[in-house]
Amino acid sequence: MKKVIVTGATGMVGATMVEQMLADGIEVTGVIRPSSAKTRNLVKSENFHVIECDIDNLLSLKDILAKDYDTFYHFAWNGTYGASREDIRLQVCNVKDTLDAIELAHFVGCKTFVGAGSQAEFGHVQGVISDELPKNPVTGYGIAKLNACRMGKLLCEQYGMRHNWGRIVSTYGPRDNSYTMVMSSIIHMLNGERMQFTKGEQVWDYLYGGDCSRAFYLIGKYGKHGKAYTIGSGETKYLKDYIQIIRDVIDPKLEIGIGELDYYPNQVMHLAADITELANDTGFKPTVSFEEGIQKTIAWYRSNGNV
Repeated sequence: MKKVIVTGATGMVGATMVEQMLADGIEVTGVIRPSSAKTRNLVKSENFHVIECDIDNLLSLKDILAKDYDTFYHFAWNGTYGASREDIRLQVCNVKDTLDAIELAHFVGCKTFVGAGSQAEFGHVQGVISDELPKNPVTGYGIAKLNACRMGKLLCEQYGMRHNWGRIVSTYGPRDNSYTMVMSSIIHMLNGERMQFTKGEQVWDYLYGGDCSRAFYLIGKYGKHGKAYTIGSGETKYLKDYIQIIRDVIDPKLEIGIGELDYYPNQVMHLAADITELANDTGFKPTVSFEEGIQKTIAWYRSNGNV
């Protein structure tokens, strides 16, 4: 791997992976949304080139990109949270955008395409997830991700390209969005606010963002054609334990309202990643514990002038 393209290069996973690649001497072109509010996430380097382009206009980049790239990472996706996850027409456009990304990858010479998927592709699963499990997505977002994976694999095969897909379970870390459970908890607790939670009996798998980025990096280097890898830590804790760790790192005396909220209807109570295939094929192994990851995330949040 010498020269890559990364869409969604301002996101938590994409931006961190770009840094990891640059540290290894890889030349990276990052595709970001025009006037992105997250440009502060971008590292400055002579080997990092930034192009502004909406993801529904990726094929326009044929006019400006050289044909000497080897790997294409596609993280960009519209409608990843809230009501937009059920915007069917928007999610269908994401499938088309993924196919456009593959066409662009082929045009610029890439032999490998790596896309970012989600545990939402499995639907209502209770327990450990791996690619062998049946996929029965129930949200527009999950259905679109699964279709993007399957149709993308077919198109890659038509172009003679390797196709890989990384299904993320749950991540956290620097550059994370403020609406996620971990980051919102950090923000409110740093402000000394008392938060309310469910009983927190859910068994969950959280992976530090830097480890998640490295997993994708390794998939691009060593992944086996056609495989979809589940990306997580492979370890679990009760959700209430994660919450208490965040509290203890910030202020052990801070009161938190465990058990004061009801569970959502059809609440998933057990979600974990089987990373056996990922580890066997790529050598991936998580390196950052949840406690250390929370400390790193808080330090990043403070260093960006938020507290």
